Amino acid sequence: MPTIGQALTVENLSKRFGKVHAVQDLTFNVEPGRVTGFLGPNGSGKTTTLRCMLGLVRPSSGAARIGGHVYRDLDHPGMIVGAALEASGFHPGRTARGHLRVISDALGLPKSRADEVLELVGLADSAGRKAGGFSLGMRQRLSLAAALVGDPGILILDEPANGLDPEGIAWLRGLLRGLAREGKTVLVSSHVLSEVQQTVDDVVIISRGALVQSGTLADLAGNGAVRVRVRTPRREALVAALEASGGSNPPTGLDPTGPDELLVTGLTPSDIGRRAFLAGVELHELAQQTNDLESLFLELTATGTPGGTA
Repeated sequence: MPTIGQALTVENLSKRFGKVHAVQDLTFNVEPGRVTGFLGPNGSGKTTTLRCMLGLVRPSSGAARIGGHVYRDLDHPGMIVGAALEASGFHPGRTARGHLRVISDALGLPKSRADEVLELVGLADSAGRKAGGFSLGMRQRLSLAAALVGDPGILILDEPANGLDPEGIAWLRGLLRGLAREGKTVLVSSHVLSEVQQTVDDVVIISRGALVQSGTLADLAGNGAVRVRVRTPRREALVAALEASGGSNPPTGLDPTGPDELLVTGLTPSDIGRRAFLAGVELHELAQQTNDLESLFLELTATGTPGGTA
């Protein structure tokens, strides 16, 4: 039976390096059975937070807990948490199989476990090759294999898609989704936002070391609400036409964004165009906006204003 995950809890976590506040009063949860994307610009404090979780950095205040315990208090941590923070944690002269057998021995597992995880990450044909000759994508796979040796219930991965080709990224997406379906807790730090959107269930966004927003991907993306940008020299007349729909499919939002612009939520471009035509309102532009994760990320991190939980 696969090992079931436990919740990760970050509570009022802060870390200072001298005068630099790398992480500031950060609080969020990561639940089992889900893939959580941990997002933020470079220098936002993501890696520092992950290192605090794994006991590699001591917080200045607050705590990061794994199943209610800090990492140093875990019994057999390698069987509970698997982590890949960088794709270089191995001796370049050792083979992939040899590297994983060392980890298997340390965890009290049979040497055959090394070949099992090599098969799982697609490196079975390269088991006898020295890791120093691996490409970045292959090193990423080997790091992931090392994290999986103990069949942990929790995976903490920092930029696991870095260096993977499109086929490798698709493979990684399937692997992470499969692990979550087994009940494991998967936390993935990434800057490849288009890929994250296809992989994760939940999102935690930080900027300047502080929480900006967290919640389910569906909630943060506005549950797929349609937004259309409209330009017209008769904005007020258009608003009146869209509101005077006789109660049939009214817009859910009409937000002026300029003297001749309107952001309409809840109506399709064809709905708007038809109503404008019937009201004799001239339109200069009618464009549906993509309410995707990348747009949301850029909007939120541009200001860095904390937004809490969605």
